[in-house]
Amino acid sequence: MAILVPPIKCQGIKTKLVPLILRTIERDEEGLWIEPFLGSGVVALNVAPKRALLADANPHVVAFYQAIRDGRIDALGTRTFLEHEGYILSQRGKDYYYEVRERFNASHDPLDFLFLNRSCFNGIIRFNKKGGFNVPFGHKPRRFAPAYVTKIVNQVDRFRKVAVESDLVFMHQSFECTIAQAGPCDFIYCDPPYVGRHVDYYDSWGQDQEVLLHDSLLSSGARFLLSTWHSNQHRHNEFVDTLWEPYHITLQPHFYHVGAKETNRKPMLEAVVTNYSPSIPRVERPSDVPSRQRELPLTRL
Repeated sequence: MAILVPPIKCQGIKTKLVPLILRTIERDEEGLWIEPFLGSGVVALNVAPKRALLADANPHVVAFYQAIRDGRIDALGTRTFLEHEGYILSQRGKDYYYEVRERFNASHDPLDFLFLNRSCFNGIIRFNKKGGFNVPFGHKPRRFAPAYVTKIVNQVDRFRKVAVESDLVFMHQSFECTIAQAGPCDFIYCDPPYVGRHVDYYDSWGQDQEVLLHDSLLSSGARFLLSTWHSNQHRHNEFVDTLWEPYHITLQPHFYHVGAKETNRKPMLEAVVTNYSPSIPRVERPSDVPSRQRELPLTRL
Protein backbone atom coordinates (compact mmCIF):
# COMPACT_ATOMS: atom_id res chain seq x y z
CA MET A 1 0.00 0.00 0.00
CA ALA A 2 1.38 3.38 -1.00
CA ILE A 3 1.30 5.88 1.85
CA LEU A 4 -0.12 9.28 0.93
CA VAL A 5 1.97 12.23 2.13
CA PRO A 6 0.22 15.47 3.17
CA PRO A 7 1.28 18.96 2.01
CA ILE A 8 2.16 20.08 5.55
CA LYS A 9 5.25 18.80 7.35
CA CYS A 10 5.81 18.89 11.10
CA GLN A 11 8.04 17.41 13.76
CA GLY A 12 6.87 13.96 14.76
CA ILE A 13 4.97 13.41 11.50
CA LYS A 14 3.64 9.85 11.40
CA THR A 15 4.23 9.04 7.70
CA LYS A 16 6.49 6.06 8.38
CA LEU A 17 4.27 4.83 11.21
CA VAL A 18 1.04 4.94 9.19
CA PRO A 19 1.24 1.22 8.21
CA LEU A 20 1.40 0.20 11.88
CA ILE A 21 -1.38 2.61 12.82
CA LEU A 22 -3.62 1.36 10.01
CA ARG A 23 -3.04 -2.27 11.06
CA THR A 24 -3.88 -1.40 14.65
CA ILE A 25 -7.12 0.50 14.01
CA GLU A 26 -10.27 -1.50 14.79
CA ARG A 27 -13.37 0.66 14.49
CA ASP A 28 -16.97 0.91 13.34
CA GLU A 29 -16.75 2.23 9.78
CA GLU A 30 -20.03 4.10 10.29
CA GLY A 31 -18.76 5.82 13.42
CA LEU A 32 -17.13 9.24 13.50
CA TRP A 33 -13.35 9.37 13.10
CA ILE A 34 -12.00 11.94 15.58
CA GLU A 35 -8.57 13.53 15.79
CA PRO A 36 -8.01 16.06 18.59
CA PHE A 37 -4.44 16.67 17.30
CA LEU A 38 -4.63 16.97 13.52
CA GLY A 39 -1.02 18.04 12.98
CA SER A 40 0.10 17.25 9.44
CA GLY A 41 -3.11 15.34 8.73
CA VAL A 42 -1.22 12.29 7.47
CA VAL A 43 -3.26 9.71 9.38
CA ALA A 44 -6.64 11.12 8.37
CA LEU A 45 -5.42 11.37 4.78
CA ASN A 46 -4.60 7.65 4.68
CA VAL A 47 -7.60 6.45 6.68
CA ALA A 48 -9.95 8.52 4.44
CA PRO A 49 -12.93 8.05 6.79
CA LYS A 50 -16.51 8.62 5.64
CA ARG A 51 -17.02 11.17 8.40
CA ALA A 52 -14.42 12.86 10.56
CA LEU A 53 -13.93 15.60 13.13
CA LEU A 54 -10.38 16.88 12.71
CA ALA A 55 -9.28 19.42 15.29
CA ASP A 56 -6.14 21.12 16.47
CA ALA A 57 -5.05 23.82 18.91
CA ASN A 58 -3.05 25.39 16.08
CA PRO A 59 -5.46 27.63 14.12
CA HIS A 60 -3.14 27.83 11.11
CA VAL A 61 -3.13 24.09 10.44
CA VAL A 62 -6.92 24.07 10.69
CA ALA A 63 -7.28 27.13 8.44
CA PHE A 64 -5.01 25.59 5.80
CA TYR A 65 -6.97 22.36 5.53
CA GLN A 66 -10.29 24.19 5.73
CA ALA A 67 -9.19 26.24 2.72
CA ILE A 68 -8.38 23.05 0.78
CA ARG A 69 -11.72 21.47 1.68
CA ASP A 70 -13.64 24.61 0.70
CA GLY A 71 -11.76 24.98 -2.62
CA ARG A 72 -10.06 28.25 -1.71
CA ILE A 73 -6.76 26.42 -2.08
CA ASP A 74 -6.51 24.09 -5.06
CA ALA A 75 -3.79 22.55 -7.22
CA LEU A 76 -3.62 25.36 -9.79
CA GLY A 77 -3.63 28.14 -7.22
CA THR A 78 -0.95 26.38 -5.18
CA ARG A 79 1.30 25.96 -8.21
CA THR A 80 0.92 29.60 -9.26
CA PHE A 81 1.63 30.83 -5.74
CA LEU A 82 4.67 28.63 -5.08
CA GLU A 83 6.22 29.31 -8.47
CA HIS A 84 5.88 33.06 -7.94
CA GLU A 85 7.05 33.09 -4.32
CA GLY A 86 9.75 30.51 -5.02
CA TYR A 87 11.22 32.64 -7.79
CA ILE A 88 11.46 35.66 -5.48
CA LEU A 89 13.02 33.46 -2.79
CA SER A 90 15.64 32.24 -5.27
CA GLN A 91 16.57 35.85 -6.02
CA ARG A 92 16.49 37.35 -2.54
CA GLY A 93 17.15 34.34 -0.28
CA LYS A 94 16.67 34.53 3.46
CA ASP A 95 15.64 38.19 3.41
CA TYR A 96 12.53 37.27 1.50
CA TYR A 97 11.81 34.28 3.73
CA TYR A 98 11.75 36.57 6.76
CA GLU A 99 9.62 39.06 4.87
CA VAL A 100 7.04 36.35 4.20
CA ARG A 101 7.28 35.20 7.80
CA GLU A 102 6.49 38.72 8.98
CA ARG A 103 3.66 38.94 6.45
CA PHE A 104 2.19 35.66 7.66
CA ASN A 105 2.36 36.66 11.32
CA ALA A 106 0.34 39.76 10.41
CA SER A 107 -2.20 38.30 7.95
CA HIS A 108 -2.19 34.51 8.65
CA ASP A 109 -2.66 33.64 4.99
CA PRO A 110 -2.83 29.82 4.60
CA LEU A 111 -0.64 29.81 1.48
CA ASP A 112 2.02 31.82 3.29
CA PHE A 113 1.86 29.16 5.99
CA LEU A 114 2.50 26.48 3.37
CA PHE A 115 5.41 28.48 1.91
CA LEU A 116 7.03 28.89 5.32
CA ASN A 117 6.46 25.28 6.28
CA ARG A 118 8.20 24.03 3.14
CA SER A 119 11.12 26.46 3.22
CA CYS A 120 11.86 26.78 6.94
CA PHE A 121 14.42 24.74 8.88
CA ASN A 122 13.53 21.02 8.72
CA GLY A 123 9.82 21.66 8.16
CA ILE A 124 9.30 22.47 11.83
CA ILE A 125 6.06 24.05 13.05
CA ARG A 126 6.89 26.26 16.01
CA PHE A 127 5.37 29.42 17.43
CA ASN A 128 6.47 31.81 20.16
CA LYS A 129 4.39 32.76 23.19
CA LYS A 130 2.77 35.60 21.26
CA GLY A 131 1.58 33.17 18.57
CA GLY A 132 4.17 34.20 15.98
CA PHE A 133 5.75 31.64 13.66
CA ASN A 134 9.43 31.79 14.58
CA VAL A 135 11.23 28.97 12.73
CA PRO A 136 14.40 30.19 10.96
CA PHE A 137 15.11 29.94 7.25
CA GLY A 138 16.11 26.52 5.90
CA HIS A 139 19.12 27.91 3.95
CA LYS A 140 17.83 26.73 0.56
CA PRO A 141 17.01 29.76 -1.63
CA ARG A 142 16.17 27.50 -4.57
CA ARG A 143 13.89 25.36 -2.48
CA PHE A 144 10.94 25.58 -4.85
CA ALA A 145 12.39 23.88 -7.90
CA PRO A 146 9.80 22.75 -10.48
CA ALA A 147 9.84 19.12 -9.32
CA TYR A 148 9.39 20.15 -5.68
CA VAL A 149 6.50 22.45 -6.52
CA THR A 150 4.83 19.64 -8.47
CA LYS A 151 5.26 17.32 -5.49
CA ILE A 152 3.51 19.78 -3.16
CA VAL A 153 0.77 20.50 -5.71
CA ASN A 154 0.04 16.77 -6.00
CA GLN A 155 -0.14 16.49 -2.22
CA VAL A 156 -2.64 19.35 -2.06
CA ASP A 157 -4.69 17.75 -4.83
CA ARG A 158 -4.78 14.35 -3.09
CA PHE A 159 -5.90 15.89 0.19
CA ARG A 160 -8.55 17.87 -1.68
CA LYS A 161 -9.94 14.66 -3.21
CA VAL A 162 -10.17 12.96 0.19
CA ALA A 163 -11.86 16.05 1.67
CA VAL A 164 -14.40 16.15 -1.17
CA GLU A 165 -15.20 12.44 -1.03
CA SER A 166 -15.49 12.42 2.77
CA ASP A 167 -17.45 14.49 5.26
CA LEU A 168 -14.55 16.22 7.00
CA VAL A 169 -15.18 18.86 9.64
CA PHE A 170 -12.18 20.93 10.76
CA MET A 171 -12.26 22.66 14.14
CA HIS A 172 -9.88 24.93 16.03
CA GLN A 173 -10.45 23.89 19.60
CA SER A 174 -8.87 22.21 22.62
CA PHE A 175 -8.38 18.46 22.66
CA GLU A 176 -10.71 18.00 25.63
CA CYS A 177 -13.55 19.77 23.75
CA THR A 178 -12.96 17.52 20.76
CA ILE A 179 -12.90 14.30 22.78
CA ALA A 180 -16.06 15.36 24.61
CA GLN A 181 -17.90 15.17 21.25
CA ALA A 182 -17.14 11.45 20.88
CA GLY A 183 -19.77 8.75 21.26
CA PRO A 184 -19.36 5.03 22.03
CA CYS A 185 -19.41 4.08 18.31
CA ASP A 186 -16.72 6.61 17.38
CA PHE A 187 -12.96 6.17 17.16
CA ILE A 188 -10.41 8.65 18.51
CA TYR A 189 -6.87 8.86 17.16
CA CYS A 190 -4.55 10.96 19.33
CA ASP A 191 -1.12 12.23 18.36
CA PRO A 192 -0.42 14.83 21.06
CA PRO A 193 2.85 16.71 21.50
CA TYR A 194 5.21 14.22 23.08
CA VAL A 195 5.43 14.86 26.80
CA GLY A 196 8.99 15.77 27.74
CA ARG A 197 9.97 16.28 24.09
CA HIS A 198 7.87 18.37 21.64
CA VAL A 199 6.56 21.22 23.76
CA ASP A 200 6.65 24.22 21.40
CA TYR A 201 4.43 23.11 18.49
CA TYR A 202 1.81 25.71 19.33
CA ASP A 203 1.19 25.45 23.06
CA SER A 204 2.90 23.76 26.00
CA TRP A 205 2.47 20.11 26.92
CA GLY A 206 3.39 18.54 30.21
CA GLN A 207 2.17 16.24 32.95
CA ASP A 208 -1.11 18.08 33.55
CA GLN A 209 -2.05 17.89 29.87
CA GLU A 210 -1.09 14.21 29.65
CA VAL A 211 -3.26 13.37 32.65
CA LEU A 212 -6.17 15.43 31.27
CA LEU A 213 -5.85 13.62 27.94
CA HIS A 214 -5.97 10.24 29.71
CA ASP A 215 -9.01 11.21 31.77
CA SER A 216 -10.81 12.66 28.75
CA LEU A 217 -10.26 9.49 26.72
CA LEU A 218 -11.36 7.30 29.60
CA SER A 219 -14.58 9.31 30.02
CA SER A 220 -15.41 9.29 26.30
CA GLY A 221 -16.44 5.64 26.14
CA ALA A 222 -15.01 5.47 22.61
CA ARG A 223 -12.23 3.29 21.28
CA PHE A 224 -8.96 5.16 21.01
CA LEU A 225 -5.45 4.82 19.65
CA LEU A 226 -2.71 7.02 21.09
CA SER A 227 0.68 7.66 19.50
CA THR A 228 3.45 8.52 21.94
CA TRP A 229 7.11 7.79 22.58
CA HIS A 230 8.37 4.93 24.68
CA SER A 231 12.14 5.47 24.94
CA ASN A 232 15.41 6.21 23.23
CA GLN A 233 18.97 5.32 24.20
CA HIS A 234 19.03 8.10 26.78
CA ARG A 235 15.55 8.43 28.26
CA HIS A 236 12.32 6.59 28.99
CA ASN A 237 8.78 7.95 28.92
CA GLU A 238 7.59 7.40 32.49
CA PHE A 239 3.94 7.80 31.53
CA VAL A 240 4.04 4.62 29.43
CA ASP A 241 4.76 2.63 32.58
CA THR A 242 2.31 4.55 34.79
CA LEU A 243 -0.58 6.41 33.19
CA TRP A 244 -0.87 4.24 30.06
CA GLU A 245 0.32 0.95 31.59
CA PRO A 246 -3.17 -0.64 31.94
CA TYR A 247 -3.77 -0.40 28.18
CA HIS A 248 -2.47 -2.39 25.22
CA ILE A 249 0.90 -1.09 24.05
CA THR A 250 2.65 -1.95 20.79
CA LEU A 251 6.18 -0.71 20.13
CA GLN A 252 8.00 0.01 16.88
CA PRO A 253 11.47 1.46 16.25
CA HIS A 254 11.53 4.76 14.41
CA PHE A 255 13.91 7.54 13.42
CA TYR A 256 13.13 11.26 13.52
CA HIS A 257 15.03 13.73 11.37
CA VAL A 258 14.66 17.05 13.17
CA GLY A 259 18.23 17.41 14.45
CA ALA A 260 20.50 19.81 12.58
CA LYS A 261 23.29 17.20 12.54
CA GLU A 262 22.88 13.58 11.53
CA THR A 263 24.61 12.53 14.75
CA ASN A 264 21.73 14.13 16.69
CA ARG A 265 19.11 12.04 14.88
CA LYS A 266 18.72 9.06 17.18
CA PRO A 267 16.48 5.97 16.96
CA MET A 268 13.43 5.86 19.18
CA LEU A 269 10.82 3.34 20.19
CA GLU A 270 7.35 4.58 19.36
CA ALA A 271 4.43 3.39 21.47
CA VAL A 272 0.95 2.81 20.09
CA VAL A 273 -1.53 2.66 22.98
CA THR A 274 -5.07 1.31 22.56
CA ASN A 275 -7.97 0.57 24.92
CA TYR A 276 -8.66 -2.64 23.00
CA SER A 277 -6.50 -5.61 22.06
CA PRO A 278 -5.42 -5.12 18.43
CA SER A 279 -5.05 -8.11 16.14
CA ILE A 280 -1.57 -7.37 14.79
CA PRO A 281 1.69 -9.36 14.63
CA ARG A 282 4.56 -8.68 16.98
CA VAL A 283 7.28 -6.26 15.91
CA GLU A 284 10.96 -7.12 16.21
CA ARG A 285 12.85 -4.99 18.71
CA PRO A 286 16.04 -3.31 17.44
CA SER A 287 19.25 -4.76 18.83
CA ASP A 288 20.63 -1.37 19.95
CA VAL A 289 17.89 -0.76 22.55
CA PRO A 290 19.30 -0.99 26.11
CA SER A 291 18.70 -4.29 27.87
CA ARG A 292 16.27 -2.79 30.42
CA GLN A 293 13.98 -1.85 27.54
CA ARG A 294 14.44 -5.19 25.72
CA GLU A 295 12.87 -6.93 28.70
CA LEU A 296 9.57 -5.10 28.11
CA PRO A 297 6.99 -6.95 26.00
CA LEU A 298 6.36 -5.38 22.62
CA THR A 299 2.64 -6.03 22.85
CA ARG A 300 0.64 -6.36 26.03
CA LEU A 301 -2.41 -8.50 25.34
